[in-house]
Amino acid sequence: MRQIIALGGGGFSMEPDNPLLDLYILKQAKNTKPKICFIPTASGDSDNYITRFYDFFNEQNCEPSHLSLFKPPTRNLESFILEKDIIYVGGGNTKNLLVLWKEWGLDVVLTDLRKKSPYSSV
Repeated sequence: MRQIIALGGGGFSMEPDNPLLDLYILKQAKNTKPKICFIPTASGDSDNYITRFYDFFNEQNCEPSHLSLFKPPTRNLESFILEKDIIYVGGGNTKNLLVLWKEWGLDVVLTDLRKKSPYSSV
């Protein structure tokens, strides 16, 4: 069963001394060591933002990774995304995020993933 958890702030990027939100998200995955992927497109792949993600999640029982559209790990974004248990989208410039996601087809990949969720929301 897939679900979408939407949040507007908090977590590793804003409250490094309060891990409750991020720990809750990790516990929602069925795997005992979930694969979590951070997509920092809206921040222009801010090195600081990515570093904070890894600083937190490398200390948890999970397999963290990130997806950069500026330096993509693969051209097959669909396969890369589908092998993850948790997709964590970072904040920033939503307009730029949407332009890049559309250019790379990531908007379609994530929309298809959302459509498969029984808890889909817009």
